Amino acid sequence: QLQLVESGGGLVQPGGSLRLSCAASGFTLDYYAIGWFRQAPGKEREGVSCISKSGGNTNYADSVKGRFTISRDNAKNTVYLQMNSLKPEDTGVYYCAALKIPLVGSIWRLRGAYDYWGQGTQVTVSS
Repeated sequence: QLQLVESGGGLVQPGGSLRLSCAASGFTLDYYAIGWFRQAPGKEREGVSCISKSGGNTNYADSVKGRFTISRDNAKNTVYLQMNSLKPEDTGVYYCAALKIPLVGSIWRLRGAYDYWGQGTQVTVSS
């Protein structure tokens, strides 16, 4: 069974940090770019970041540039999202997704381009 599983979410105070993990089972992530999306209550799911198959190309939403860092460890079949200087507006359910087609332009922002999705992990930033 092909599956992506996110972990690492939780409750954190503003200014704090979290590291999310996205682990794959049933397939290898080597052949996929991996994106992170988030969905706040009452809002659409939006792209946060994406990393290419090799890890050599990364993309970030303007709202998280300089605060979030995406990385991958293909040996562990896992992708990470390090989130620093968290703000209340970062609150939401965070999803990872696997993209098989070439990572070009802004395709990483398109939810429909992704082949597999995880179930999400809740991140709450609040004092």
